[in-house]
Amino acid sequence: MPFLGKVLAIDDDPNVLELIKLYGEREGFKVVGINNGNSALAAFDRENPDVVILDIMLPGIDGLTLCRNFRAIRMVPIIMLTAKGEEADRVLGLEMGADDYVSKPFSPREVVARIKAVLRRTQTIDPMTNWKIKYPGLEIQADVRRVLVNEKEIELTPKEFDLLYHLAQNPRRVFTREELLTSVWGYDYYGDRRTVDVHIRRLRSKLLSLSHDYLTTVWGVGYQFTPPVKGGENI
Repeated sequence: MPFLGKVLAIDDDPNVLELIKLYGEREGFKVVGINNGNSALAAFDRENPDVVILDIMLPGIDGLTLCRNFRAIRMVPIIMLTAKGEEADRVLGLEMGADDYVSKPFSPREVVARIKAVLRRTQTIDPMTNWKIKYPGLEIQADVRRVLVNEKEIELTPKEFDLLYHLAQNPRRVFTREELLTSVWGYDYYGDRRTVDVHIRRLRSKLLSLSHDYLTTVWGVGYQFTPPVKGGENI
């Protein structure tokens, strides 16, 4: 079986760690389990994981703080684990920079599917697609996963980049939240559509210095990438 990547799973419940390890390694991942927040930063630095599974409620350093700290070190994909019904935790986790979330109790097959989806999107750029997209003040370099705003590189999380690139590849096309979840997150919609809303909000804050608002809300429908108008014509 081919090696698909290394997963750092951080949860204080040994049963959760055992399930993720069992199902993850069955699919070709190496899974390293950590059961407390205080050991997580050292493990993150030591293991250099391809994706992190992170519980919000942890002894020691909590999951939200760890998410923020991981983001300051490296833009690795992060999937948060939240208690079922804890809507505020899910939204806050996404605000802190998480790419996705899974609610407990969860199916281990679903977690593995989410891991595969987030890695597939962050590791693969179709060579037949337009890998460089350039508009006034904004340049997206898909081959190296870089975004320049006013000629200065900005830091985006993996899912922020994927979402912006997907929208920019399809200018003026309106996408529903469900379509974006399928295209960008790589799975059918089962959860909270605000996953998309939070990522759009984070992107807008990072593109704030641009003179044009490229990300347009189409009320009652979803979002679109809107190029600026020049001389009365769209560019």
